[in-house]
Amino acid sequence: MMIDPPIDKLIKKAECRYALVCGVAKRARQLETQYSDMLEKSGMKAISLAAQEVYEGDVEIKRDNQ
Repeated sequence: MMIDPPIDKLIKKAECRYALVCGVAKRARQLETQYSDMLEKSGMKAISLAAQEVYEGDVEIKRDNQ
């Protein structure tokens, strides 16, 4: 269960829950493949670090207009 960051405040960072889930998952995959050394240093799982980055505003979830 995720406690930090609080889900009620995290949900406000995206236009809908689906966008939030997709954005956090995409960032988590990026962390796993490109920044694995940073992930090891933090001691966190990729999904937790991705959620924290979104919550802190380091990563912004944007809608992809095609």
